[in-house]
Amino acid sequence: MELSYLQLDALREVGNIGAGNAATALSQILNKKITMNVPRVFFLPFSQVPDVVGGAENIVAGVYLKVSGDVSGSLLFLLPEESALALVSMLVGGDKKSRLGLSELDKSALMEIGNILSGAFLNALGNFSNLIFLPSIPGLALDMAGAVLSTVLIETGEKSDQALVIETDFVDEDTSIKGHIFLLPDPVSLKVLLKAIGENVDG
Repeated sequence: MELSYLQLDALREVGNIGAGNAATALSQILNKKITMNVPRVFFLPFSQVPDVVGGAENIVAGVYLKVSGDVSGSLLFLLPEESALALVSMLVGGDKKSRLGLSELDKSALMEIGNILSGAFLNALGNFSNLIFLPSIPGLALDMAGAVLSTVLIETGEKSDQALVIETDFVDEDTSIKGHIFLLPDPVSLKVLLKAIGENVDG
């Protein structure tokens, strides 16, 4: 998906605003400083989403939700297994986690991170594009990236050709973790979104 430099720059700024709002919310909840930034924003074919997190067979944690409103589709927050476990340890404390040892509290923490991050990003994107994004209650999957992606398609019933990818870096005092947000709009909604972004950049 080819976007102009100004459109990509605008989307990166939207991502940074969303990440900043999410970091503020997480810092308040956890009573510790969490910073986030967005190093890259880009589009890629939907089929290549697993490649961004190491391949279809790589184990990931995925928080996913359905998006409705002016734009229909789904949103997926993916973390490679090691990053997900490190992030849980960062947020809830204790020793480094193992996938088999994740407690309900750990899973709830991952869900809440995905919920806060998704809401903050969608709000920032909505404010910029003047479009309404309504997120559903999130779900959590811990599996191979290909299986998680299949789960999202089954759960949401969406068929997306392109994914908007937003890289995110979580940082506390001594840990830096990279994750990815994937906005998966249906083909009609993708046109609506790109038109709105173009109009706001031109304006």
